[in-house]
Amino acid sequence: MRKITHDEILKRQKKKNKVAKLPFSVILNNIRSLHNVGSIFRTADAVGVEKIWLCGITGYPPDKKLSKTALGAEDNVLWEYRKDVLSVIEELKNKKYQTVLLEQIEGSCPYNEFIPKAPVCLILGNEISGVSSKVLDSCDKAIEIEMMGKKNSLNVAVAFGIAAYHIRNIL
Repeated sequence: MRKITHDEILKRQKKKNKVAKLPFSVILNNIRSLHNVGSIFRTADAVGVEKIWLCGITGYPPDKKLSKTALGAEDNVLWEYRKDVLSVIEELKNKKYQTVLLEQIEGSCPYNEFIPKAPVCLILGNEISGVSSKVLDSCDKAIEIEMMGKKNSLNVAVAFGIAAYHIRNIL
């Protein structure tokens, strides 16, 4: 095996950039950490997410803290800020998006058993408190990442990466 060169990586990326984005959007609702938002942008770019909706208190570009972890991905992924998350969910549902919450709740299914139906929108809530009951009630499905250790959750950006690659591999 040999390590591929930077030029080879760029050629591969240019080829992939001509491929249409996935029918896969993401809503970040009340995410406190700009580092988490930036990391999610970077993963969303890698996965091929079509759009990120930034809602509530979630920060948005341009911001140095966000850019530090996004590494330019905020310029490659389409995004929009809206204060009201429920209006975004309603708009996406009207466009026939399946709305899926990444949250540990009663009735959620393990992420690896989830079969998304395109187009799909994954909704992530606040790092500490999750999402409101109104957001919970407006979603079609909830998925979760099962935990084996003493901690009951992962960092939101890490959890997004796990769920996003699962969705990407099925779409």
